[in-house]
Amino acid sequence: MGAICRSLRRAIVERALVPGDRLPEDALGERFGVSRTIVRQALGQLAGEGLVELRRNRIAVVATPSWEEARDTFDVRMGLERLVVARLAGRLTAEQRADLAAHIEGEEAAGGGPDAASIRLATEFHVLLAEMTGSSVLRRYVAELGYRCALILSLYARPHSADCAVSEHRAIVAALVEGDVARATALMDHHLDAVAERALIVAAPMRDEDLARRLAPYVET
Repeated sequence: MGAICRSLRRAIVERALVPGDRLPEDALGERFGVSRTIVRQALGQLAGEGLVELRRNRIAVVATPSWEEARDTFDVRMGLERLVVARLAGRLTAEQRADLAAHIEGEEAAGGGPDAASIRLATEFHVLLAEMTGSSVLRRYVAELGYRCALILSLYARPHSADCAVSEHRAIVAALVEGDVARATALMDHHLDAVAERALIVAAPMRDEDLARRLAPYVET
């Protein structure tokens, strides 16, 4: 089930699947080579993360977060990430610092690609920080809100330079390494607030109706 969740989550964040797209259990089961029961469990988990809406008659669709929800979602996330910063400041191990540096390098390398890929990688940076606290609670809720924010950004965010996110992530890590909780918190708040402020409504592009074809790059082998 974990592989299906990862694949669908990435497909949603990267806009291969767009809000309102139906997610038929039989089609997904065939695409991923699993039973409808496994698919149903995966869709239930994604619904808990706010990425999928479960409707009557077992109909699942990609969620469509409202603009009104966006600011609240980012505000709650900001509060959680302040806890992450407080836990990590001055406590990052050499291995963790190396992992963060490698991830940021990956973000920088992807900077010339699609915005959706940059959004996903930026979200994964924050999830990685939460994992490093060792708290399963922080990891779970930062991930859920982070991916919900990523869906909001894929819907509403205006184009921006990925260089901004990369430089902001580097500054946050530097403050954490120095053990400066106040600076790291201020940087994180400013970073997330700036991301939220970039959001606006844009017209959705036309989509290929073939679900199997759109999911092909996301099937783990």
